[in-house]
Amino acid sequence: MWIGNTNCNMKKTWFMAMPFLMLGLFSCQKENQTKAPQMEMLGQPINETYVDTMALRMQPFNKQIVCNGRLRAKAKSELSFLQQGVTMQICVTEGQYVAKGTLIASLDKTERLRELEKAEHELERARVELTDKLIGLGYDATLEGVPEDVMKRAEVTSGYYSAKFQLQSVRTALAECDLYAPYAGRVASVMAEPYQRNDKICTLIDDSQFEVEFSILEAELPHVEKGMKVRMSPYIEDSLEYVGAVSEINPMIDDKGLTKVAATIRNDKKGLLVDGMNVRIVVEQQVQQMFVVPKDAVVERDGYHVVFLYENGKAVWTYVDVVYSNIGSYAISGCKRKETTLNEGDVIITSGNLNLADGTPVNAN
Repeated sequence: MWIGNTNCNMKKTWFMAMPFLMLGLFSCQKENQTKAPQMEMLGQPINETYVDTMALRMQPFNKQIVCNGRLRAKAKSELSFLQQGVTMQICVTEGQYVAKGTLIASLDKTERLRELEKAEHELERARVELTDKLIGLGYDATLEGVPEDVMKRAEVTSGYYSAKFQLQSVRTALAECDLYAPYAGRVASVMAEPYQRNDKICTLIDDSQFEVEFSILEAELPHVEKGMKVRMSPYIEDSLEYVGAVSEINPMIDDKGLTKVAATIRNDKKGLLVDGMNVRIVVEQQVQQMFVVPKDAVVERDGYHVVFLYENGKAVWTYVDVVYSNIGSYAISGCKRKETTLNEGDVIITSGNLNLADGTPVNAN
């Protein structure tokens, strides 16, 4: 009886424990499955560094001096009449482009026309007086064959010479009542008002060509010479670029250690450049056979310029000297103080180098 009851109780106990054993086995299996990938990840690099690279080669480098400049029109004139009078007509407007010989303004011609009529009558009277004098000297009315010296004396004594000069003067004064553009250009600063006496009519600017003035440092003077290429961009539209050449170099240096330079720029994009505009100037000179790298390839460490070479999957710290600089690039060489060298074909890391150290494993893109 006891034996039978014991077997029955053991079966009941085993049957009741089965679900808990299955749950434990399932939990252990799940824990092992979770740990397995974690163990596998321990053997792999989590944060890999990817960089861009380039191979060094000798090439020309555009050495640049970047300055601020100011435009000045090559030809700019304040237009006014040569004589006093009342302005009757103004034929131009602000900003208008005019061709050479275009009528700008006119004065009242009433008085000049009266003077012209009077001078013509006076000349006719003097011509009659001249003829009478010469006939009195024995010459015929055609005045043919009169010696030159006799004719000159007769012109003076008859008043013909002075009457002819007066007529020419009146005609000149009448012509000066009209003001014409001395060259093609753009009208600016129209100050005159009609039916008034005006000292100045307007300003005329020849905007086909500009002179840009800028200053360079004393140390930069040996690197600038006449004829050097200049690139210019207006600050209001820096995507536009104009090309010119250095035309003048002031041989004097001011108290600030600066000297003035001028360059001539052709305005091949009419309507944008304006006299007095502020611009950016880049003076360029090409230097042959240099190692040229992007500026991002060079970093500073402990007061030195450094690049990282890419060798066998690692970044190799290398000191360099920056020989020349322009807007986007450096011309570099080995560092003289650290006695390092660069060779054609060396692979330079050009990006992702800010946090690199010597020997850091990297992957090249």
